This record gives sequence, structure tokens and C-alpha cells, in this order.
Amino acid sequence: MIPRKLLSASFCFVLVLLLSIVLSAQMRQHSPKNLPSSAYKLVSIKVTGTQRYKPEDVIRASGLQLGQVVHKEDLENVVRLLGESGAFTDVLYNLESDPEGTKLKLTVLNSKRFVPVNFDNVVWFSSQELFNKLHASVPLFDGEVPVTGQMVNQISDALQALLDEKKVAGQVDSLRVPNDGPVEAIRFTVTGLHITIRNIEFSGADAAELPLLVATAGKLQGVEYVLPTLRALADKNFLPVYFARSYLKAEIGDPQAQVVSTEEEHVLVDVTFPVHPGKRYTVSGLEIIGCKALPEDTLRSLIHVKAGETANAIQLEKDLEAVKQLYGTHGYVAANVRLESKPDDSRPTVLYEVRVSEGDVYRMGDLKIRGLDSKTTARLENEWTLRPGDVYDSSYPGRFVQQAYKEIGDWDTRVHESVDAKDSTVDVEVRFDSRP
Repeated sequence: MIPRKLLSASFCFVLVLLLSIVLSAQMRQHSPKNLPSSAYKLVSIKVTGTQRYKPEDVIRASGLQLGQVVHKEDLENVVRLLGESGAFTDVLYNLESDPEGTKLKLTVLNSKRFVPVNFDNVVWFSSQELFNKLHASVPLFDGEVPVTGQMVNQISDALQALLDEKKVAGQVDSLRVPNDGPVEAIRFTVTGLHITIRNIEFSGADAAELPLLVATAGKLQGVEYVLPTLRALADKNFLPVYFARSYLKAEIGDPQAQVVSTEEEHVLVDVTFPVHPGKRYTVSGLEIIGCKALPEDTLRSLIHVKAGETANAIQLEKDLEAVKQLYGTHGYVAANVRLESKPDDSRPTVLYEVRVSEGDVYRMGDLKIRGLDSKTTARLENEWTLRPGDVYDSSYPGRFVQQAYKEIGDWDTRVHESVDAKDSTVDVEVRFDSRP
């Protein structure tokens, strides 16, 4: 018969042995198989520290994938890769063991300065299509780029690959704008090709405004396609067509180009401007605030705005300039005349407020006449009737020059007014240069 103490000891030994076998089996089951201690199977990738980029874009930029087996050198390469992009000032990684593998945490800190990207003449893709394709190749490109780092070069390479795929015989060039001083934008241009405009069309334009738009756009036929230039021309020439007809919130989108033909280095395109006229506004009223030196009725007579009529924003700009010039004739050369519009979209109407800050009365300072012989100069100086200390009249130099033409003939004339805010005086220099 086995003694009780010996039986108890044997039973404990067997129990410990069984537990050891079970635990050993569980550890083997959750441990990566056939991996050295320096290799990590990624079962989770988390990105923190950035509000600018989506985690999936940062992960794509890193080149890492779930299930991938990486080593320390691979992770250090990821830190280098993300840092060289210029998008981040700091990139850190942290590893956490998991029964299934390794959890990776990337912590990034955004760079301070990003600037917009402009594509001057990439006419083979729509704006959205181009962005999608570049974003697919450069995951951290979101329409802007950091002012330092390799992202500009990455975009250049990606854009060149897109052109090569379409068999476009042009080269991608990037330019930092401006050339000197802080960078404000990056411009990408396709060089080696002459891209010119054949026709210009407008989508969304009403029949009433379309003839004016087409007539204004006629001057652009045959000119070189440069997106920023076309954008500026649209704001300067096309939008006023709508502003003058009370479409106060009209918008004209970026032009979209369609390649018509390609012959060697010459590319011909048709251009379409998307137009969004918006609502047409009538005037609910006009208020003039701050006028003391001049009668309000006098100012109102210069402003072609009447309640119940449609709002002509272009004419209104000219009227306000006339008000400012009138103040200048009374010595208020520093008067500030600004317009505040208060639209009511529900009606739709607009209330205009003209706010005037008259400032001080300025007086005539010194006069200098240059470019003429001494005798003629002395005679003109004597004919100048604004004497030092007189209330300055900003319209007087123009009238003086017109009178001088009658006496001395037609010269190239420049008038320069030096306004001294401290002394409230205006020095005038009139320069006469003979015409070739």
C-alpha cells in the first residue's frame, strides 16, 4: 500500500506536469511561426498626431501593409521616407506585442507651412481626374505641398509618368512662386509644347448673358492656354457681365480643357467655363453713413442706386470712386469710402451701406516742375494757382496739365502727389518728357 504522503506528492507532480504541457501548447499556438526575434508580423497599424491626413494615406505613404513581416531596418526606412516627404517634422514608431503578432503605432507631427499647387497647362485630364491620379501615386498630396522635402519632386515624377502613359511629348517643370522671398505656391508646367485655344464655351450660362460672354471671350481665341491667366481673365472680364445685371453672387469655375488635335509640338484645345449665376438681387435701400463735410444729397446724386431696382455692382464701384474724387477736390485726399452689402437671400434683396471716413483736410505743399527749360518752368509755376497752405484740390493737377498742353504742345506728362499724413500736406511734382 502506497503511503498517503507519497501519493499526494505524486499527484501534485503529475498536475504540475499537465499544466506545463497545456500552457506550452497555448504559447506555441499564439506565437509567430518560424520568425526570428528581430522580425515583426504586423497585425495592426495605427496613425496618430495628424489632423491633416487620413490614417490610410499615411499608411499608404509608408508602404506598410497588414500581415507584412518587417524588421527594424524596414521601420527605420519608413521613418526616413515619411520625413523626407516634408509633410512631417517628426515621425516616431512604437511596437506592441500581441498574441497574433505585432501592433505598430506611428506618431507624426505635421510640418508648419504648406502652399497650394497650380497646374498651368495640364490639359489632358480634368481637375478632379488629375487630383485623383496624383493622389493615388503620392498619397500625402492633398492639393497642397510642404515648402520643404521631396513631395514636389514626387508629384513631378508622377505627373511625368501620366504624360508618358498618354504618349504626350512634353516635360514637366516645377517652379516655386515667387522666385525670391517666401514661397507662396508651386506651379507645374508642361514644357516643349505649344498649347493654344480654339474655342471657348460656357456651361450654365443663361441665354441673355451668353452673347456678351462669347463676345468677351473672342479675344482669347488663338492665345496660349495658361490656367492662372484664364482664371484671372474670367474674374476680370466674365464676372462683371453678371455683376452688372444684379447677379451679385455669381461664380465662374476653373476652365476645363478638351484636347481637339495634336500635331507634333502643337496642341489645340477647346475650353469650357462653368457658370453659376445664382440669384438676381434688387435694391432694398441705400444708407450713407459718416458724411459731414459734404451734403448727403450731393453724395446720393453720384450713386446710381434706387430702391426697387436691380443692383448694378459694376456701376456702383464707379460711383464710389466718383464720391472719393469729390472729397479729394475739397481737401479730403485721404477720405475712405467703402461699401458694405447686406444681402437677404430669402427675398432676394440687398441693402447697401456707404460708410465714409473723411479724415483731415489737406493743404497744398511744395510744387516742382521738371523736364522743361527754366523760362517755361518759371512761367508754369507762376500759372499754378494753388499756393502753399491752400486747401488742396486733387482735380487741379489734371486741369493744369491740360492747360499747359495748349501753351507748350503735347508732352508725356506724369503727376506725382506725395501725401504727408503728419503735416496734412500734399507735395506735387509735374514732369514733362518730350515725345519721341
